[in-house]
Amino acid sequence: MKSRIRMKGNLRAYMQLPLYWTGFLVLLTVPAYILDWRLGVGATGFTLIYFCAELILYLKAKPKLASEVINFATRYATVQKHLLNEFEIPYALLDYNGKILWMNQEFRGLTGVDQGYHKSITSLFSSLTKEVLQKPEFPDDFYVDTEEKHFRVAANHIYFDTVADHSALMSIENSEEFLIAIYLFDETQLRHYMQENEDQKLVSALVYIDNYEETMSSIETVKQSFLTALVDRRVAQYFGKVDGLVRKVERDKYFVIFRHKFLTQLEEDKFKVLEDVKAIKIGNEVPITLSIGIGLSGETYTENYDAARAAIDLALGRGGDQAVLKNDAEITYYGGKAKEVERNTRVKARVKAHALREILESRDNVIIMGHSLTDIDSLGAGIGVYCAAKFLGKKAQIVINNPTSSVRPLLETFVPDAGYPEDMFINSEEALEALNYDSVVMVVDTNRPSYTECPELLKRANTVVVFDHHRQNSEVIENPTLSYIEPYASSACEMVAEVLQYFDDNMKIEPAEADCIYSGILIDTNNFMQKTGVRTFEAAAYLKRCGVDVSRVRKKMRNDMDAYKARAEAVRHAEVFRGAFAISVCPGEGIESPTIVGAQAANELLNIVGIKASFVLTEYNERIYVSSRSIDEINVQIIMEKLGGGGHMNVAGAQLEGYTIEQAKEVIMQTLDSMLEEGDIVV
Repeated sequence: MKSRIRMKGNLRAYMQLPLYWTGFLVLLTVPAYILDWRLGVGATGFTLIYFCAELILYLKAKPKLASEVINFATRYATVQKHLLNEFEIPYALLDYNGKILWMNQEFRGLTGVDQGYHKSITSLFSSLTKEVLQKPEFPDDFYVDTEEKHFRVAANHIYFDTVADHSALMSIENSEEFLIAIYLFDETQLRHYMQENEDQKLVSALVYIDNYEETMSSIETVKQSFLTALVDRRVAQYFGKVDGLVRKVERDKYFVIFRHKFLTQLEEDKFKVLEDVKAIKIGNEVPITLSIGIGLSGETYTENYDAARAAIDLALGRGGDQAVLKNDAEITYYGGKAKEVERNTRVKARVKAHALREILESRDNVIIMGHSLTDIDSLGAGIGVYCAAKFLGKKAQIVINNPTSSVRPLLETFVPDAGYPEDMFINSEEALEALNYDSVVMVVDTNRPSYTECPELLKRANTVVVFDHHRQNSEVIENPTLSYIEPYASSACEMVAEVLQYFDDNMKIEPAEADCIYSGILIDTNNFMQKTGVRTFEAAAYLKRCGVDVSRVRKKMRNDMDAYKARAEAVRHAEVFRGAFAISVCPGEGIESPTIVGAQAANELLNIVGIKASFVLTEYNERIYVSSRSIDEINVQIIMEKLGGGGHMNVAGAQLEGYTIEQAKEVIMQTLDSMLEEGDIVV
C-alpha cells in the first residue's frame, strides 16, 4: 500500500496564502502601466522579487513545519495512548483480519495476556470471528462471557482515508483496508439484577382435577373426603417445595402462584405431581389425574392469569393429565401419558346439541368441512351435521376438494336420484362463493386451521363451530362460536351421533346417512377394537336403530386389489426397532389413497407379538405421511407431537416435508431413542 503525507485544511491554506497575494500584485501592475510605463516596470519587478522570495521561504519552511506538526501529533498520540492505556473500559485495536495490534491495561488484565500478544481475537473469544468483525454493521446485542463476567461488545471500523476530517492537519490516502476498535462493557451486574428481577416475578398457575366426578363415584362415600384430602396434600406439598402459595377455589380446582426462578425446577422433574396424584389408591377404581396450566411473560398479573386460563383450557382439550406452559406464542407440554377417561355422563353432549341448534336456527346456510384428504370419519361427521341442518330447513353443503377412493363409495350414495341436491358436495372455490354474513362454518374431525380443506374459509367466516375428538395443539382455530372437543371420544362420528340424539326428539336420519356415520366409528375404532367405550357402543346402537346395515357398510369399505397388496407389502417389509417398534414404508405407486392404506398397515402391525407401537410412512404429494398406532403401553400421540403432528394415545400421525423416506425413518428412530433416554416412553 503506497501512501504520501500532505497538508490539508486550514494549515494548507495558511501556508499558501502569501503565494496567493502574488496574483493581487499582478493585478496592481495593470493600472501602473496605464499611469506610467516606468512605474509599471517597477511594479512588475517588485512582484517577481516578492513571488520568488515567498516561494523560497515556502519551500524551506514546509518541511520544518511538517516536522513540527508530526512531532506535535506524536506527542498528542502519546498522550492519547496513555489515556487509552489507563482507560477503565477494556479496549483493543485489531487489524482487518482480527489480529490484535494493541490493547490497554484493562483488556490485558481481563484476558490474562501481555502486550506482546498479537494473535487473533478469536483465540480469546471464540464467538468474535473474522466474519463477525468485518460486517458493515456490528451487532448491537453481541455478548461474550468470561468465567465470572459478562460483557457487551461494541466495535468500530477505522478507515485509513477517514482518520482525519477536512479540518484535520493531515490524512493518509489510497487505503484499501481498515482497523477495528473493540470495547468491552461489563454488564455482569446489570444482567444479575435483570435475572433477579425475572426470578422474582410471580407465575400464575391453575391446577384442575380432570375426573373428579368419575373418581368419586368409583369410591365409597366414607372415603371420598379422605381421597380429596390426599390430593389437596400432594398438591400443597409439591408447590410448597418451591415456596408456592396454593389456594383451593373449588372442590376440583386450585390457584397457585410461585416465583419464576423455581419454574426450571418444576420443569426438570416434569411436574412430578401429575404422577404422584395418579398413584393415590384408596379403593378408587379410576386413577385421579390433574391438569396444570401455567402462564408466563405477561406484563401484568392479569395477563399471566389469562395465559394460565388459556393453558389449562389447552390441557383439558388435550385430554388432561398434563401440564401446559404458555409463554407468549410458545407452548410447552409435559405429561399427557395417561389414557383418556371416558365420561359416562352425557350432560355436555346435550348442552352442545342445544347450543348447536340455536346457532343453526339463527343462520341462513351451513358450510361443513373436515380435514384435507377427507377420510370416512370426517365425511360421516359432516353427513351428521348435514342431517341436523336439513331437519331445520337450512341449506347445508360439505366441502371436499379431492375425494379419495376410500370415501367415493359413500359419496355415490348421496346423489340427486336419492333425493339429495346436486350441490351437496362442493370444492373450496364454491364454498368461498357460498359464504355470506349469515353463514356458519362447521369444522369436524380437526381443530387445526391449516389441516382443513379450506383455511381461507375460517378467516372470512363470522360464525365458526368446531367438533373434534383430537387433542388440541398450539395451532387452534381462534375464537369459535361453539367448540366441542372431546379427546376421549373414539371418533368425530361418535360425537355427532350423540349430539343428534339430543338435537330433537322427532329427528330421524335416513339409513344411508346412518351407514356413513357408522362407517366413521368403525374405521376409527378399527372395528371396535381401539379406543372403544360404553358411549361408543351406545352411539352405534342409536345408528343401528336408524337403519344401519352392517353388510352394506362392509361392502362399501372394501379395498381394491392394489391397495390390499400395498398393505401386505408394508407389513412384509416392516423393520423391528429396539425390539418393540415396527417401522415400515407403504408403497404409494398406483394407489389412489395411499395414506389410508398406510393407516391400515399400521393397524395390522400391532397384531405381531412383541410390537408395542407401529409407524408406517407413506410418500404422497411431496410429503411423508406417518401413521402411528399402539395398543396400550406406548403413547404414540406424544411421539407424533415431537414430529409436529398429534392425535390420541393409541392413534396418531404426522406430516413431514423436505425429507426422503430414509431420512424420515431416521428421524423417527432418533426421536424414539431420545424419548427412551429421557424416560418419556418406556418399553
